[in-house]
Amino acid sequence: MSPDDAFDRILASLYRASLDDALWPATSALIDEACGIVGSGLVVGEIVNGRGRIYVARNLYRGESRLDLAREYFDVWYPQDTAIRRLTGQPEGRLVHLPDLHSEDELKTSPVYNEGWRSLKAQNGLNVRFDEPDGLRLVWTIADPVGGDGWQSTQIELIGRLAPHVRQFIRVRQALDGADALGSGLETLLDNSRIGVMQLDRGGRVLEANGPALDILRRGDGLLDRDGALHAWLPEDRSRLSRLLRRALPDLWGEAPGGGSMTVRRPSGRSRLGLHVSPVGERSVDFGGRRVAALVLVVDPANHPHIDGTRVAVTLGLTPSEARVSALLAEGLRVQEIAAATGLSENYVRWLFQQVYRKLGMSG
Repeated sequence: MSPDDAFDRILASLYRASLDDALWPATSALIDEACGIVGSGLVVGEIVNGRGRIYVARNLYRGESRLDLAREYFDVWYPQDTAIRRLTGQPEGRLVHLPDLHSEDELKTSPVYNEGWRSLKAQNGLNVRFDEPDGLRLVWTIADPVGGDGWQSTQIELIGRLAPHVRQFIRVRQALDGADALGSGLETLLDNSRIGVMQLDRGGRVLEANGPALDILRRGDGLLDRDGALHAWLPEDRSRLSRLLRRALPDLWGEAPGGGSMTVRRPSGRSRLGLHVSPVGERSVDFGGRRVAALVLVVDPANHPHIDGTRVAVTLGLTPSEARVSALLAEGLRVQEIAAATGLSENYVRWLFQQVYRKLGMSG
């Protein structure tokens, strides 16, 4: 199989997996085979008060999940791994050879490199980091190449082409998770009221849209439906959206479609809309039939689920202040945002959480 054919197959599988997490192991195995690597890992986290906080760590080797290896690394080796922190000093999106993050002495003497990364089968691996606007950091770790001949240029080129699509896979998964829609298919997604969903045909025309998406289109609040086609309100955003849709929709000559994300400004002055566009379906000849070719997820930052603090207080036996900050935490706000929303100091908010943890017998 040629690298281009392998890339097309992986892309199709990757975007299917973005809607169905059960397909990710098979997609990961496909990447391993095409790129000639032992396996790979996905990590999502952020830096809080100078310390790394990990939210997701998934390591798969030829489709087999190895949570035990990921847990060992983060429990034992990550706190003392200075090299992976040096990755933050590298340009975003650049593939970095793990040995290049170590000094010559560390390559010989570092227990992290010689034991921790060996257990992950990634001593000769590659890493690429992406920074998200909300402070999250995404890291794709590519394990060692198969065999002992080192990296070939064709392998590195294919991995580099795939990296932004792996990033998009994570972005779509995050958007679905935020809407409590993980595992939803194309049709059931339309029933979700926490995220805007639009299905487009291969010409970019709107086939179906759910309630939140229709509300935005009717008000023209950032997005418009002109003669059935999706447009952005501002000309600059309109051009970017047009390019994004062209990339995601099937090409006449068989180019593999790819997804992408962007933000859209709104005439109301409210927070920008977040758009995640993913190709869906098979790239088959449809002779002009109007079938679903792309999925558009529209995230409105202002559309947070509201949790009743009074109910929380009664149900869990908390004080009004404890219940209020707990409800905001459950809605997805961070400590700094909770402090700003309530007018309390960050230290007092943290103290309130300590009281909640104590009452509920929780450690965090």
